[in-house]
Amino acid sequence: MDRVEREARPWGGFEVLHEEAGFKVKRIEITPGERISLQLHRHRSEHWFVVLGEGLAITGNQETSVSPGASLDIGRNVKHRIENTGQCPLVFIEVQFGEVLDEGDLVRLEDDYGRAT
Repeated sequence: MDRVEREARPWGGFEVLHEEAGFKVKRIEITPGERISLQLHRHRSEHWFVVLGEGLAITGNQETSVSPGASLDIGRNVKHRIENTGQCPLVFIEVQFGEVLDEGDLVRLEDDYGRAT
């Protein structure tokens, strides 16, 4: 699959770098001061690898400061969120594994932009 165009979100945006049956790779960029929804996924797990910037990640009930080189594993049905606490974009590579890899598997528990389900 060729690289697709960036998809904008209120917190920044993402690009799908590669996708095959059972996995998807995204480059995600979060604008300084923004954060994604507190969310979970029922049908997939994720691995995040931070490549640029600083942030604070929540996985389950644990908060972790992240910077380049940090990685996190997020299991199915585990609530998670990441926030950009730095002055430059926070960029990480997300690898999704599972049966359902589309945005329909996203359950928003809290959202700063009025999109919680």
